[in-house]
Amino acid sequence: MKVVVFGATGFSGKAVLQELISAQMEVTAFVRTKAALADDARQVTVVEGDVFDRRAVAGVLEGCDAVIQCLGVGGKGSGKRTTLVSDATRLIVDEMTQRKVRRLIAMSNVGAGNSASFLPWHFRKLILPYFMQWLQAIIDDKNRMEPIIMQSELDWTILRCPNIVDKAPKGTWHATLDGKDLTLSITRADLAKFMVQLLKNGDFIRQAPSISN
Repeated sequence: MKVVVFGATGFSGKAVLQELISAQMEVTAFVRTKAALADDARQVTVVEGDVFDRRAVAGVLEGCDAVIQCLGVGGKGSGKRTTLVSDATRLIVDEMTQRKVRRLIAMSNVGAGNSASFLPWHFRKLILPYFMQWLQAIIDDKNRMEPIIMQSELDWTILRCPNIVDKAPKGTWHATLDGKDLTLSITRADLAKFMVQLLKNGDFIRQAPSISN
């Protein structure tokens, strides 16, 4: 399977890239600077470009089978309103549709869409808007992103993640559509493994599960 990864140099994207390599898939990483993936350059095709350059995105998608989108603002971002992920996703979805590349797995956040109801009331109404405005800005952009994907004709899965941690993988996880048994975190290695499994088994097509350890 030929897979293109957007956001391959990020915290989660690097783990996804390694899992794809381990699964012996044919991987292309679309990145801003090739130097950020110097250690992986021999095992993947690294294409340097701007995710807002339509011609560059169209070129990297030509002939691929699936896309994993791990784009983000980098850490906590600035806390200010951003449309980076939603704007980039719109372009990617448009070009995937044009080239009949149907399978898309995109990272989102627990708190986006109907998963907002999975969060405790005090977190939604007090902590998030007043003490974690940086996260609110990220979730707001994911709320702009999700409908773009959902209204497309792609075979999409939107994966809503809680806190992603750099710890030893547990080897197990729980994906839920209704928030039942959802916990506060998932290791990035387990997240990556689950995403690659989605490519293989086709689970959660046109659904938006939340996942945690």
